[in-house]
Amino acid sequence: MKKTLLLFAFISFYFVQAQEIKWMSFDEAIALQKENPKPIFMDVYTDWCGPCKMLDKNTFQTKEVSEYINANYYAVKFNGEGNTTVNYKGRKFSNPGYDANRKGRNSMHEFTGFLKVEGYPSMYVLDKNGEIAKVIVGYYQPEQLLSELNGTN
Repeated sequence: MKKTLLLFAFISFYFVQAQEIKWMSFDEAIALQKENPKPIFMDVYTDWCGPCKMLDKNTFQTKEVSEYINANYYAVKFNGEGNTTVNYKGRKFSNPGYDANRKGRNSMHEFTGFLKVEGYPSMYVLDKNGEIAKVIVGYYQPEQLLSELNGTN
């Protein structure tokens, strides 16, 4: 019985892991795009955003969405209030007002302002040249997101 449960746990763990999107930083995606042109799918989120968490749990974890994004895009996860540095089109973007000790909302990242993010979550598709091709704002169920992404790669 224990062996059966252990085997079931291992198989379940394997399939959950296999259904994850291979997220990377924006700078990593831009560098890879220069070597091998491929569109970028970028999820702009915040830590406090409920719909962002739902998107992670209910949409990005599905086999169909994760496989589609992994096969067709470089996937970027970008915290709109985070503390990373982003290099884009010869400019460097940061978050000078970021407070690591702050709970909840933080200051807006300069790149978030540059993108003109209207709300969270916002998903951006950048074409093979790194230009913004599509913006998708709000929570989307798996079928809705796949429909929106169809034809953007």
